[in-house]
Amino acid sequence: MEYGMDLIHGSGIQMVQYLQTNYKDSQNLFLFISFAADLRNTFFVFFPIWFHLCESVGIRLIWVAVIGDWLNLVFKWILFGQRPYWWVYETTFYSNSSVPVVEQFPVTCETGPGSPSGHAMGSAGVYYVMVTALITLLLQKEQQQFKKWCTHSLLWMLFWGVQVCVCLSRIFLAAHFPHQVIAGVISGMAVAEAFNRIHLIYKASLKQYACTTAFLFVFALGFYLVLKAFGVDLLWSVEKAKRWCANAEWIHIDTTPFAGLLRNLGTLFGLGLALSSQLYTDSCKGEQGQRLSFKLGCIVFSLIVLHLFDAFKPPARNELLFYFLSFCKSAVVPLTAVVIIPYCLSHITRTNDKKTL
Repeated sequence: MEYGMDLIHGSGIQMVQYLQTNYKDSQNLFLFISFAADLRNTFFVFFPIWFHLCESVGIRLIWVAVIGDWLNLVFKWILFGQRPYWWVYETTFYSNSSVPVVEQFPVTCETGPGSPSGHAMGSAGVYYVMVTALITLLLQKEQQQFKKWCTHSLLWMLFWGVQVCVCLSRIFLAAHFPHQVIAGVISGMAVAEAFNRIHLIYKASLKQYACTTAFLFVFALGFYLVLKAFGVDLLWSVEKAKRWCANAEWIHIDTTPFAGLLRNLGTLFGLGLALSSQLYTDSCKGEQGQRLSFKLGCIVFSLIVLHLFDAFKPPARNELLFYFLSFCKSAVVPLTAVVIIPYCLSHITRTNDKKTL
């Protein structure tokens, strides 16, 4: 079994070398793709846009992103997946030959286990939601079969194009092996398809959001503590990252398993708070909230404010404080897009209307 995995990892290293050697000039493109595929962009960019254009899709995006990334963490803890940038130095697979040269980059040294790929899983889940939503919205009144086929084919080609780019990017950066990104894409699509069939999330109460958030946190923490009591440290990969990363400054606390967990749970809880707010009901559910100009205004100002807000980085010296502030920061994101911006625009619009009268 171990030799079989070594063969898989060895062939993966060959692909990493091939991409790094033959597509070195595309380094900046691969770095950008990896940045764009980060779940942070789902929360700060895709969610505000979709929520105000089609509320149900925005809600589904958050659930798929959060639950998908939580499952990704659990899978990583169960599978103990290696990453190319440290495996190549620790394996005995190359005992009779020279160790292959694998280049590292500022975003290579993620500290969690490698399987399945979180970027591939998150990207597949999020884009699956958006593509299926676009197909439904664009084709619900279309009668011509040829146009339906063309639109359907074009959107799915776009989906698979994005997934291929994300997978190649993660392999090029030596952050993942090929089989890990493939597993990520399949897992992400499965999560998204499951939530396409779950309609309870659109009417969930604040209590249900709070209970779900608490359950996800307690399960993950309990899983970690129980295995640690039996001598299994699920944070084993952090030590490997620190040992083999080419530059210590490339290791960031926000790539650790619990940082991602609390960041995502904060977003889910914040969405629950936002949807249960009376300010949200007054601003978005009335006649004014249905106007396209109002929706577009909410999108533009949300993107601007959230971009500025994202510049705030919690202090990393105290780990527990960092986790707590990350949770709070993430909770503010949906509150800003769903409650604060719409309320402010609604108040300004009503004030101007009164002055006009």
